[in-house]
Amino acid sequence: MDIGIGLPTTLNIAGPDLLAWARRAEDRGFATLGTIDRIVYPNYDTLTSLAAVAGATTRIKLFTDILLAPMYPPVWLAKATAGLDAISGGRLTLGLGIGGRPDDYAAMDRPFNRRGALMDETLVLLQRVWAGEPVGGALPVAPAPAREGRVPILMGGNSEAAIARTVRFADGWTMGGGGPDQAASMVQRIRHAWREGGREGEPRLAALVYYGFGDLSASATALRKYYGFLGEWADRIVESRITKPDQAVSVTRAFEEIGIREVMFFPTIPALSEVDALAEAVL
Repeated sequence: MDIGIGLPTTLNIAGPDLLAWARRAEDRGFATLGTIDRIVYPNYDTLTSLAAVAGATTRIKLFTDILLAPMYPPVWLAKATAGLDAISGGRLTLGLGIGGRPDDYAAMDRPFNRRGALMDETLVLLQRVWAGEPVGGALPVAPAPAREGRVPILMGGNSEAAIARTVRFADGWTMGGGGPDQAASMVQRIRHAWREGGREGEPRLAALVYYGFGDLSASATALRKYYGFLGEWADRIVESRITKPDQAVSVTRAFEEIGIREVMFFPTIPALSEVDALAEAVL
């Protein structure tokens, strides 16, 4: 089981302190650093953050869990992610999803009602650019990624379309919130589709949970602020967060039992002590 930790990019933290968080996570032995993605929110940009922490670390893997791919110009996204993977020495995995906020798409001048089609178009173009094919000119537009001409992809989402994209384009699937009980049925659906689609081996499976061990009031406030657009559902997200070390241990075991091999703990409190507390609980 690989245990990762999210960067507090959506929380009230000074930019340089993100680098300290990343170094502490690597020193404590976490496998991965992760990010979540929004546009209309005062968070740190996903790829900028991962590029910065890639330079501040040497071993820990990097994971967009998830990046809302259809919101971005696809050629730029292919170029940026290929470069980040190459510069980091092959540490990047792209978790990709379509998102559900019209304001994010409006801010990027991308059509919200075409986000599924945009995702499919983006996935095709990513493969072409990473393989070195020219697009729009005679020369390739991006450096080669570090590993076999592509960056690993995990798809997010629970729809049939998301499952189909997982089988066609991805190395596996990532669950963007919810507990092991919710994930279990999706794991079965992904594995069945993987076999039916003729994919070899097993899909790579990951899951995201929120945690906060310190100031629980501040933790709840941070989640309600970020997920306020969901109304009452935001309270369910608050209630589902991990608040005690023994809960972190039990949820990790429960995910492992259903076949998930990567668990990402995303912080709701930006104190470095949260990195240490989680490490002591689950590593």
